[in-house]
Amino acid sequence: MPTIDKAALFAPRLPEEDHDIPDLGTVRIRSLSRAEVLAIRGKSLPVDEMERRLLSSALVSPRLTEAEVGQWQEASAAGELEPVTKAIMRLSGLEEASAKEAVARFPG
Repeated sequence: MPTIDKAALFAPRLPEEDHDIPDLGTVRIRSLSRAEVLAIRGKSLPVDEMERRLLSSALVSPRLTEAEVGQWQEASAAGELEPVTKAIMRLSGLEEASAKEAVARFPG
């Protein structure tokens, strides 16, 4: 296998997909980058703030700021954003890590 070119390492490779929000339409989401995950992970942030950071980073269309995601949180039903955040976690390869972290924090 050939050695990787430096430019190939630096080229964005973040998978994207469309996600349906019932009765509203479709949003385009992408995977979080490693740098974005490291900027969020391990911080003692309230769940609402963590969700705002996650969504504002990973929403491709429409682009929303953290404040705008906060407006969405206030306007939506309790379960509307959770499937979107789960899809972002899946695209980012963080589903298994999240489950392991939850077990470590709350064993048995």
